Amino acid sequence: MRFGVIGSGSWATALAKILTDNGTPINWWIRHQSIIQHIQSRHHNPQYLPSVYFDTGLLTMSEDVREVIQAADTLVIAVPSAYVAGTLQGLDRTIFQGKKVISAVKGILPEQNLLLNDYLAREFHTDLADYYTVMGPCHAEEVAAEKLSYLTFSGQDETSTGEIASYFATDYLNTVINNDIYGVQFAAILKNIYALGAGIAHGLEYGDNFLSVLIANCADEMASFLLKVGIRHIEVGIHTEEDPISHRRSANYAASVYLGDLLVTCYSLFSRNRTFGNMIGKGYSVKAAQLELNMVAEGYNASKCMYLINKEIKAEMPIAATIYRILWENVKAGDGFKQIEPYLV
Repeated sequence: MRFGVIGSGSWATALAKILTDNGTPINWWIRHQSIIQHIQSRHHNPQYLPSVYFDTGLLTMSEDVREVIQAADTLVIAVPSAYVAGTLQGLDRTIFQGKKVISAVKGILPEQNLLLNDYLAREFHTDLADYYTVMGPCHAEEVAAEKLSYLTFSGQDETSTGEIASYFATDYLNTVINNDIYGVQFAAILKNIYALGAGIAHGLEYGDNFLSVLIANCADEMASFLLKVGIRHIEVGIHTEEDPISHRRSANYAASVYLGDLLVTCYSLFSRNRTFGNMIGKGYSVKAAQLELNMVAEGYNASKCMYLINKEIKAEMPIAATIYRILWENVKAGDGFKQIEPYLV
């Protein structure tokens, strides 16, 4: 496979590291020529994960996204959801034909209110059979430190999904595959919203006891939404027969890509959504928190997107709805959480 990586933030840099650690050459779209020159001369990204050093012989870098797409047959899209449309703007509508697309976008395109696969299908006529996702509890900082992590690859065809996953398997990264393309994306979007809520609770000085109850209820709320939209991953503790080759059990809502990613995003100090929420809980305005964080917290836009989507779905989501109102309707954080408390069980 000829891989192209679109994006140069922390997660894109981590994915580039994983591929090149396996000796896989990549075409890499990086927005600024100055960053390309720095990586060429100093072998690391000066802005994100600077401890990661690259064999530049495996990198073909360009600030022209068109060049990177044309040079690859398998593309990893790893830019924040709010910037996807701008990054791909002006490209020929047939540019993705015959190519596989792997989404590493844990968000929903805010202006279009679409998942990445639906946006690509609308704008570039891509087929869901050529679309894959890479999701799960895997902070870029821990990939940089080569701490053992798990990534779940989702695609319609198990064989091709497994082949893609094999390029990312390393001594410090285990890969899992499933075919739940929509479920893992919605779970990744929702966990960012709930991590904002966990951060707000911390900023309001709720304790660990309350936080554990909040996150448990978030997990239940997330599962209820996924079931409501027809995702098939079912009851916790119920599995079909294990895979005869890997001996892994079938996934359910307790799997790493669902509950695991929710937990790490709510608890980890690496979580930018938790950090953003913590500032809101301490009294920062949204604008001040955005300036202080200086990175994209996907849960902020996602909270509005999911609020609008759920007007059609009509799932019971009092926690996510309250986080939306705190961030977008100027409800005071303390007042919002007083409204959440009676819903928790």
